Amino acid sequence: MQEIRSKIDAYINEYLESWDFYGVIQVIKNDDILFENAYGYANIEFGIKNNISSCFSIASMTKQFTAFAIMLLHDKGVLDIDKPASLFLPGDMKIDKSITIHHLLSHTSGLSNFYNFENDFFSGYNRMDYSKNDFFQRYINKEPVFPADVKYDYNNVNYNLLAWIIENVTGERYEDYIRNSIFLPLNMMNSDIDDGCKIIKNRSGNYVKDFDVIIKSPYYNEKFSIGAGAIISNCDDLYKWYICLRDRKILSQKAYNRFFNENKNNYCYGLEYHHVYGTGRYSHGGDHLGISTYMQNYFDGNICIIILSNNEAINQYRLGNAIADILHHVEVDIPAKFEEIPLSENELKKYCGTYLKNKIKVELINGKLYFVRFSGNLYIEIYPVGEGRFVRRYFDQIEPYRISEDEHGEMTFFGYVRDNLVK
Repeated sequence: MQEIRSKIDAYINEYLESWDFYGVIQVIKNDDILFENAYGYANIEFGIKNNISSCFSIASMTKQFTAFAIMLLHDKGVLDIDKPASLFLPGDMKIDKSITIHHLLSHTSGLSNFYNFENDFFSGYNRMDYSKNDFFQRYINKEPVFPADVKYDYNNVNYNLLAWIIENVTGERYEDYIRNSIFLPLNMMNSDIDDGCKIIKNRSGNYVKDFDVIIKSPYYNEKFSIGAGAIISNCDDLYKWYICLRDRKILSQKAYNRFFNENKNNYCYGLEYHHVYGTGRYSHGGDHLGISTYMQNYFDGNICIIILSNNEAINQYRLGNAIADILHHVEVDIPAKFEEIPLSENELKKYCGTYLKNKIKVELINGKLYFVRFSGNLYIEIYPVGEGRFVRRYFDQIEPYRISEDEHGEMTFFGYVRDNLVK
């Protein structure tokens, strides 16, 4: 076991020499802490560093808690996950009757997904005051884009609706039901729901890079994340959650089996399942502005890996999978940074332009190329690593961006054609 500890420690230390990581990493096997450490700042303004008890936004890792809450209600007979979701939603928030709660839980509802570049929700509407009914009517109350149960489409809308189902059938606010039914029974006293306003003790703030300077993450009204994100937690509480899932003592065995059952695209309910190393892995990550999180559970081997970050330097999936490899006696190599391919300013200029107004723009400034977001309020440096291939300077990016000509000779980025009329 000491050899495994040493290998994990050496890998993480060498990996983090390349990346300015803010956050915590904890690795536990058989209730024995193999590795834990904290890095960077919880609050730069006051010079407060992260510690192993720091609390982080876990972003989409929240979905497993929402799914579990739904299964609690299913177990009690308050709702039936195989019945139409519309039966359990408020009267003014109905969706297609063919969509069951199961379809929401498994991301197979076929509902319209507005989390994309061209939609005005992200970095626009989501910065405004929250109104549940207006949010529903404007973005969710649309015809499904494909029939329910046909295919998997990861969509936060599904979990927004699940949160509203919880509120409607219990008469409680989502955050109160999660606290009373999950956090308090499990003694998860460091966990809460962020509504963008409340003071949360020991919480780490979220940061991103603008040019080469660390700044606060762009504003996002967390009320719009209901059910799909916005839980704040720490390593201690998340390990208690791991034990809850491992020991299966709260739900009935039938409900646990349904909760852990693999559906389309390896997705269960709020968790992904993969068979690796000859055993099962249940996991989920979280990615948002200034947030990179990942948790892996190996119940048969009694292994829990937790990575929580309040900046965007690491690739938490690569790091988490490497730690898992070491634990399962698989040799791993430290990933090398992409080698920069030197290009002249004239060569770089050919990639510049507006690809989607106020959303996707590439600019050349002082000889460096920038991917410009949020109407020019965030500049992400990218550098060339091959013909038409670019990676972010300060982020461990596995797959390079591609900025290249299509079959018509038009320059494209993220599938959008450059507007040659817009400078």
